[in-house]
Amino acid sequence: VIAVSLAPTGVEEVALAAVGSLGPMGRDVAIDVPETLPDVSADAALLERALANLLSNAVRVSPVGVPPRITAGAVLDRVDIRVIDQGRGIDPADRDVVFQPFQRLGDRGGSGVGLGLAITKGFIEAIGGELTIDDTPGGGATMVVSLRQWQP
Repeated sequence: VIAVSLAPTGVEEVALAAVGSLGPMGRDVAIDVPETLPDVSADAALLERALANLLSNAVRVSPVGVPPRITAGAVLDRVDIRVIDQGRGIDPADRDVVFQPFQRLGDRGGSGVGLGLAITKGFIEAIGGELTIDDTPGGGATMVVSLRQWQP
C-alpha cells in the first residue's frame, strides 16, 4: 500500500530531480520540458521515482553517444511526459509483458530482478496516470507517462 498525496506538481522540477537522482549516469540525458507547462495532479515523490526508473532503463539501453531524452507537452487536459531512447526497442507483442513482475525481456546481464517497470507502472497508476510504450522514430522505445493537469 502506497500513501499518495496528490498536489499541483511542476513537471520541469520533477524531471530535473529525476535526472539528478541518477548521479553521473544522468549527466548526458537531454531535458526538453518547457517551464510553461501546466502543473499536473501528482505525488511529486512518486512521479520523480517513476521517471528516475524509466530514465535509468533508457540510459542502460541507449547506444554510446546517443543519450536518452525526456520531453513533455500538454495535450488537451493532460500532460504527456516522454522518456525516449534509441535502444533496441520493445516489440509490440511484449509491451504488456514488460509491465509484469519479474520480467527482463532481452536483458543481458544486469543485476535487477525485473520489478522496475511493474513498480513504475504501479506508481503512475496510483497517482491517476497512465504509462504506455510507443516506438521511437529511427528505433528505440518511448515510455509515455500521461497525467491529468491540475484542476483547483
